[in-house]
Amino acid sequence: MIQLKPHTRLLTAFGAAVAALALLAPAAPAAEPAPGYEQFAGCPSPEEDPEITSCIRSEVNGGHFQMGSKDVQITNPIVFSGGYREDGSGYDASPQGGLLPAKQEVPGGLVGITGLDWLVDLLDAEALELYAVTELAGQPGFPIHQPFTLPIKVHLINPALGNNCYVGSDSNPIMLKLTAGTTNPPPPNEPISGQPPKLEIDFETGIGHLKDGIFVDNSFSAPGANGCKLVLAGLPVIGINGLVNTQAGLPSPAGTNETVQEFDGEAVERALVYP
Repeated sequence: MIQLKPHTRLLTAFGAAVAALALLAPAAPAAEPAPGYEQFAGCPSPEEDPEITSCIRSEVNGGHFQMGSKDVQITNPIVFSGGYREDGSGYDASPQGGLLPAKQEVPGGLVGITGLDWLVDLLDAEALELYAVTELAGQPGFPIHQPFTLPIKVHLINPALGNNCYVGSDSNPIMLKLTAGTTNPPPPNEPISGQPPKLEIDFETGIGHLKDGIFVDNSFSAPGANGCKLVLAGLPVIGINGLVNTQAGLPSPAGTNETVQEFDGEAVERALVYP
């Protein structure tokens, strides 16, 4: 065994201590967008993903999402942001990006989604409200390439349903194929048309603005509910996936669902966002 000299052992110990302190030190903060580009904070910086070349941000500010027997109006804007590689592949997002949560009120509330009328006598009006939040459930396509594929799952939010009541999942998502053109759905749905957005370019900032677009899809299917439990006084009572499916008309085959999404968007080269 090789014996280290005392001063060598001391330097080695000091080096190990410095390395340990480096591990404990906070990581360098991620770069922030340049002034005037703050809305693209959802796009990863070069340090977060060196292969991203373009940043996008879109906002759905109207329309509806109908699956099965439930038709939810989009009243709170839904923001999707992130970045893409040069060929339009490889979507990525910073911690501020992705599909940001936006609660939409579900008509009929908790009673409507469970069919349990006696909950009216047990809970107050606020506790009977039900919300739907759309979440990403996989890698999205490129919005410029249509149809724009968007795998999602819908989180049904009410304390009496537990924390994990969903329609769709990462392994079995609702796969939207959004288009600004005309759909070709299976029956009984009939074709519907979207609206291509108007493009305006701000040559001073390099930002392309997309305005007054409408994406549509009425060809997707919707799976049954999963993870839904009746929770009263903080305690799970019974699984109610079957009740939710019966009341919401799920699973719902292709040709019986529809979404219309009114949107605006922005796109810019990442080099301008993170110079």
